Amino acid sequence: MIKYTAVFIFSVCVASMSQILLKKSANIERKNKIAEYMNKEVILSYGLLFISTLLTLYAYKEVKLSMGLVLETISYILIPVLSYFILKEKIQKKQIYGIVLIIIGIVIYSI
Repeated sequence: MIKYTAVFIFSVCVASMSQILLKKSANIERKNKIAEYMNKEVILSYGLLFISTLLTLYAYKEVKLSMGLVLETISYILIPVLSYFILKEKIQKKQIYGIVLIIIGIVIYSI
């Protein structure tokens, strides 16, 4: 069970990195619409998202659906933190409140 939970958490991390890479790519000015979607960052990002999906499906062999939904909320914590460090975005007070509520929810579910 622990192995599958670890795979699930890794899958969430991969999906979060994929979203950060997509956002980073969106901030780059491209010469035309095709170049916006057909560049190495976007293709890599969707590849990572596909891998994340496969890992999630594998993890659901042993992880209960209710636990999987709780583990998915880690992305709501991870994405603002990664955005802060990688994209140099500021974390707003509303985001901090939301992250705290998510952590409280995870703790309550775990009890």
